[in-house]
Amino acid sequence: MQVREGMSEIVLTVGPGHTLREAAAAMCRRHVGAAVVLDPDAPGPGVITERDILHSISSGEDPDKELVAEHLTADLTFASPEWSLEHAAGAMTRGGFRHLIVVEGGDLVGVLSMRDIVRVWIGDGATCEVPAGSAGAPAARG
Repeated sequence: MQVREGMSEIVLTVGPGHTLREAAAAMCRRHVGAAVVLDPDAPGPGVITERDILHSISSGEDPDKELVAEHLTADLTFASPEWSLEHAAGAMTRGGFRHLIVVEGGDLVGVLSMRDIVRVWIGDGATCEVPAGSAGAPAARG
């Protein structure tokens, strides 16, 4: 399966001048963990994630005063709609992030989250048999 089969084509976007509270409120309304940041003065899109907002708040910063532009996720990885979901999941795992901006021909065409990948795999009937009591598996509780 390809990224295009799992990505969200309707993308939440915010501007760099929005406050973190405004970005968080928009993300909550849409039930998403990230928003694409479109800045006409930047060379490409950015992303603000729930993790970025949590880092700011936990540092004691005021979400009503802090601007999205100051808290963007650094070193973005962009995905192609033709990537396999396995390739996308691997990129996310190696990079330690949960969202990919999907671009095609230089245009933003979607966002793929780890949740999207799991949803597609479960819907496709993917299974993995893990024997009870295997190393690293949590013990079953009744």
